[in-house]
Amino acid sequence: MFRQARWEEPTVFELGHPGRVGCVIPEAEEDVKKSVPSPEELVPQNMLRESPPKLPELSEVEVVRHFTRLSQMNYGIDLGIYPLGSCTMKYNPRICEALVRSEKLRELHPLQDERTVQGLLKILYELQRMLAEITGTDEISLQPAAGAHGELAGCLIIRKYHEVNGELDKRTEIIVPDSAHGTNPASARMAGFNVVVVKTREDGCVDLEALQEIVSGRTAGLMLTNPNTLGIFEKDIIEISKIIHDAGGLLYYDGANLNGTMGFCRPGDMGFDIVHINIHKTFSTPHGGGGPGAGPIGVKAELREFLPVPVVSYDGKRYFLDYDRKHTIGKVQAFHGCISVLVKAYIYLLALGGEGLKEACEVAVLNSNYLMRKLEKLPGLSLPYAPQKPRKHEFVVSAEELAKKKGVRTLHLAKALLDEGFYAPTIYFPLIVPEALMVEPTETEPLEEIDRYAKAFEKIVTMVDRSPQKILEAPHNTSVRRVDEVRASHPRTMCLSWRMLRAKP
Repeated sequence: MFRQARWEEPTVFELGHPGRVGCVIPEAEEDVKKSVPSPEELVPQNMLRESPPKLPELSEVEVVRHFTRLSQMNYGIDLGIYPLGSCTMKYNPRICEALVRSEKLRELHPLQDERTVQGLLKILYELQRMLAEITGTDEISLQPAAGAHGELAGCLIIRKYHEVNGELDKRTEIIVPDSAHGTNPASARMAGFNVVVVKTREDGCVDLEALQEIVSGRTAGLMLTNPNTLGIFEKDIIEISKIIHDAGGLLYYDGANLNGTMGFCRPGDMGFDIVHINIHKTFSTPHGGGGPGAGPIGVKAELREFLPVPVVSYDGKRYFLDYDRKHTIGKVQAFHGCISVLVKAYIYLLALGGEGLKEACEVAVLNSNYLMRKLEKLPGLSLPYAPQKPRKHEFVVSAEELAKKKGVRTLHLAKALLDEGFYAPTIYFPLIVPEALMVEPTETEPLEEIDRYAKAFEKIVTMVDRSPQKILEAPHNTSVRRVDEVRASHPRTMCLSWRMLRAKP
């Protein structure tokens, strides 16, 4: 089993020494010097520094070794399985990375005349049509920059829809399940709605009786993930759709991940009016660490006029940026969306095609259920909510028994997994599962890697009786030993720059 490299690596500032340089630039000829303006002539006086910037001075080999060592101290999808349930870290084909770095794309400017970027606009237009077909919606806007951004755009569309219909004053509530992503209630609240929570039944699905009790003339809409965060498909989705629509509300689909449904069923066919798609989770683009991402939003025909602009359109002769939407919520970010992310998704879709996407879904679900059945058999772990049911692309197990009987909590298991050379799954989510471990192996993991992951889990769980203290103090073999999560997240602890670190007492 591989391990992270482990050593104390100084910052690049601490490595530097005055006078060291990465390259030697020959002195310019005198006639060249005279023909080229000096920095003092080019930069306005009020923008000139009083002293040179305090940059580190290093040789080339020092820089290369420093960043190579840092990369060896890290963990990524290129090293092994990264089973973050809900966050979806699957391998990204190198062809997507290679093509998107083409100079033809990289050197384009968002302010160029539309006539000079017809090729790119064609790509974006075709991507919109592909996503509309996959989701069962009628039109797509590529504007939102991430999933939560797409959620906010969707909630703003719901708000605008009721405003146009003269009902915004009374349509004040958005319903979300108790298993929802935390961004759902946050997005609804940011859009100005009150949040009403509907509970989950014992079978892991939305409680229809509870839903009917809280739906009213105040209901603006319902935000729902399907499959939900437990990995269970909402079997009553048609009935849920009818309840919301009969009350005059809109149904919003949190498309955090389509890996468990694409090619088999579509949100638009389930009755959803608005759909956002986490491009960076389903269609290959890397995500995590703050970006990049994209959260395109699709709507049914009656909501076309509410989409954020611009939408890429085609009149039969040319592709153009369409800002003419009567009830648009406006722009939700600068320019035309996260182009590199969107183009990678386009490449991925072309490479797999319809049958390939369907197969990716099948393998994602197969991998998920295979690993789930292995983990649920381990002592101290259990599968909450309808354990006999298969799951979709992800599943949630609980370590509640281990926590109560042995004092070993989910956090300890996650830390111990790092010692085995693996990244831990998502922990303590969804909130309705005590001591939750949310696991998503994805379709890109081979059987052997999934078996190794299950073996690591088994080793840790069986070690609880023999060496509980070792588990409680893990990790031991990582480049950075155990951190204090609370202290690390405290504003007084965080140092976001070298200047902040130097200023600390």
